Amino acid sequence: MTDESTGSDFYSDAITRDDTRDAALRPVSFDDFRGQPKTIERLLIMTGAAKKRNDVVSHVLLSGPPGLGKTTLAHIIGHVMGRKVHITAGPVVERPGDLAGMLTNLEEGDILFIDEIHRVPKAVEEFLYSAMEDYRIDIMIDQGPNARSVRLDLPKFTLIGATTRMGLLTAPLRSRFTLQSRLDYYNKSDLVSIAHRSCKLLEVPIDKDGASEIAGRARGTPRVVNNLIHFVRDYAEERADGVITRDVANAALSLLEIDERGLDEMDKRILSVMATHYNGGPVGLGTIAVAVGEEQQTLEEVHEPYLIQEGYLQRTPQGRVLTVRGWDIVGIKPGDGQQMNLIS
Repeated sequence: MTDESTGSDFYSDAITRDDTRDAALRPVSFDDFRGQPKTIERLLIMTGAAKKRNDVVSHVLLSGPPGLGKTTLAHIIGHVMGRKVHITAGPVVERPGDLAGMLTNLEEGDILFIDEIHRVPKAVEEFLYSAMEDYRIDIMIDQGPNARSVRLDLPKFTLIGATTRMGLLTAPLRSRFTLQSRLDYYNKSDLVSIAHRSCKLLEVPIDKDGASEIAGRARGTPRVVNNLIHFVRDYAEERADGVITRDVANAALSLLEIDERGLDEMDKRILSVMATHYNGGPVGLGTIAVAVGEEQQTLEEVHEPYLIQEGYLQRTPQGRVLTVRGWDIVGIKPGDGQQMNLIS
């Protein structure tokens, strides 16, 4: 969080955090998992059939915004199949040797989960092709005249890839996944169920209205729900009687500068800058990032998807443009922004 504003970086922190505290709230079975019904049905079919054949689950690619449950689903698949889940990330696997070490340490039926798989280097990606299809890899031993290729056989394993940028995956890699499934933002009723479940695990009393208030400001993201619950719980213990009600949740989230629409201070700053400095656009994302003092990648992956989904922002070939709803949030009419900029 920044010094300038308590809530300006909340969502950025919330969707990238993946510590032991969050892991304790993860569902361990498909029955406990809320939302994503199509993806869950597909995975139930794949895991059920694999168990009947006494085989491994086919390779799975999960895509979608951060915080929607891609890592959780990998753990659930491992739990259902009774197999160990090995977790790594695309940027960590820098050389083919790194991947070879991971693959040769797998046992029959194990699951290798690669987060942000679109960031795996090209040289490493090519090693994945034969590993996924033929369960073998060819590695080079020595250099120069003594160099020779050695083939290593691998145990049958399941590769689960997760990506927030499906378009950056190469076609050869994408085609090697049997299932490609996208996770979408959650509806409010699913988020309310998640809030109740998390509070039960944390032994935090919460009523229906309190859960609804938190779910309505969580931007359709379970990880944000859990992070909001942790803060609201602290607020309830310090400023109230320990019970999360609508009034308690509203007061706590107002302190984080998260309004009833789920917009935080940075969201509003983006819309305001576009209205007052660029007359609603079109304006490039890089320009907006400089104007609001935030990383372009953070705006693109954290703030922009929700603003577009909720209809506050529109992405065009010329740049980002405010919609009518976006102008309403700023509180001025289209055209007034240019006048305000000239006066200032």
